[in-house]
Amino acid sequence: MSARTWPRHAMTGLYWFLALEFALGAITKYWPGETFFGPPYSTQFVEWGYPSWMRFPVGTLEGLAAILLVIPSRRTRFLGATTLMFVLTGAVTTHIINHDGLTESWAAPTHLIITGILALTNWPADWRDLLLRAPTPPTARALHPTKQQHA
Repeated sequence: MSARTWPRHAMTGLYWFLALEFALGAITKYWPGETFFGPPYSTQFVEWGYPSWMRFPVGTLEGLAAILLVIPSRRTRFLGATTLMFVLTGAVTTHIINHDGLTESWAAPTHLIITGILALTNWPADWRDLLLRAPTPPTARALHPTKQQHA
C-alpha cells in the first residue's frame, strides 16, 4: 500500500466502523428486550424523560446516517455526519441533564466530536452543492466552456 492510499483507506475504515456502530445502535433501539448495552431502550428513554416511542425516530436517524456514511460521496457523508451530530447533541444534553456518570455518558460526547470533525472534513464548498446541484465529474466541468469564453 502506497503512502498516498493509506490515509484514504484509514478514513474509509473509520466511516465503516462508525456506520457499523450506529447501525448496531439503531437495531438496539428497535429491539424489544434487553441489549448487551443494558436495559431495553424503551425503559431507558422513559428514565431519561422521553416517551418510549422516541427510540424509533432516534434509531431511524442513526440507521439512515450509518447508510449515508458508507456511501463514498462527500455530500452523503456530510449529511450522515451532521445527522449524527444532531442526534448526539441530544444524547449529550440528555446525559448532562440526568447527571449520568462518566461510565454511562463518555461515548456520546466522543462520537459527537468525531462526527463534527467528519462533517467539517466533508463540508460542501458551496451550500447549494449540498442539496440543489447534482455533482458533476471534474472532467465534465473542464469540457464545458464558461459564459465568459463565449463573450
